[in-house]
Amino acid sequence: MSSAPPLSIAIGGAGIGGLAAAILLARDGHKVTLYDRFDQPEPVGSGLMLQSTGLAVLNALGLSAQIEACSTRINRLFGRTQPSGRTVLDVRFAALKETLQARGIQRSALFNALFSLAQNEDISFEPRSEISNAAPDGGMFLFENGSNSPEFDLLIDALGARSPLSSHPTKELPFGALWATIPWPDEPGFLNDALEQRYRAARQMTGLMPSGAPDPATPPTATYFWSIEGHAYDAWKAGGLAAWQEDAIALWPETASIVERLSVDQLIFARYRHRTHAKPVTGRLFHLGDSWHATSPQLGQGANMALLDALALRNAIRVGGRDTGLTGRTYRALRVTHIRLYQAMSYLFTPVYQSHATTIPWLRDHLAAPLSRIWPAPPILAALVSGAFGSPLKKLGLTADH
Repeated sequence: MSSAPPLSIAIGGAGIGGLAAAILLARDGHKVTLYDRFDQPEPVGSGLMLQSTGLAVLNALGLSAQIEACSTRINRLFGRTQPSGRTVLDVRFAALKETLQARGIQRSALFNALFSLAQNEDISFEPRSEISNAAPDGGMFLFENGSNSPEFDLLIDALGARSPLSSHPTKELPFGALWATIPWPDEPGFLNDALEQRYRAARQMTGLMPSGAPDPATPPTATYFWSIEGHAYDAWKAGGLAAWQEDAIALWPETASIVERLSVDQLIFARYRHRTHAKPVTGRLFHLGDSWHATSPQLGQGANMALLDALALRNAIRVGGRDTGLTGRTYRALRVTHIRLYQAMSYLFTPVYQSHATTIPWLRDHLAAPLSRIWPAPPILAALVSGAFGSPLKKLGLTADH
């Protein structure tokens, strides 16, 4: 509990990071108002992977048992390149620490756990509030309808990669992905403890991840994805499924029963951006999660980074209190090294798996993949994927076990 006087805090965006921040700050006695554009806050997206970093924050929120019940343990990332069938990715978390794991979960299940918890806290929800801008020095959000919020001591931008309050890249990343939530396949041959992928050089990638069940009464699910260039999506949608199904089955024949049952409506298209907003704090305005640092999903850190930001902001406010400058400097110090590191690695890794390059995937398959099996590469790769580089939990007073 903070010893500082309570602050009035407005949060824009009831996503993973916004909800986590709202809960943590309300528990410290601050008066929190959460603005969201929907009539009722709701999740957007398919499955995701919670790493040890995000799990540690969820444990601090008291959600460990609930998250474990609705997610699936993931022990490794495994991928083959086609048509050779050569293993080019095999990252095992146990190589770093025997008990280390990730959890595959539906975004809706994670959202529901956080939203239910938030409803039990002293948090004011303001739906149907489309934020268009902010007055950082005046402590106000400005809305699309021309109105503005009351004045707050702090504003938190948790509006995501397309936040109108943060800088945008000139263009989105060339490759996006089609995502679908499906029942876990009955057919044998799929790894039920791994994110499994298949590649065609770097120009095509498909994958399957066990992603738990929304509640104990429902069967387990999987998240299926297929990479696609942004400019090709309209043509893909107009062309029907038959040609794509043939291509998808050719890349990963074992998924035939999955692909043949999918419809266009089930496959949700997502685009990605890579950028870091230059100033995480301006006046009373603090950026959190993708509104500060957006990347491709190659390293799967998005939700985990947002959860870390939320806890870092709570800790920074405990230090700074009503001194917004001190709070801002502390917040930045707690997170900036880890964020820069993973932004850089995401930027470097993305073309290895999603690009039209020919030399890079050849080096990946024939040089990097064999070397990745030789010590000390296995624990280094496990640390990279788990989000452990930069010791983010130590700076926040947490460990991966608690």
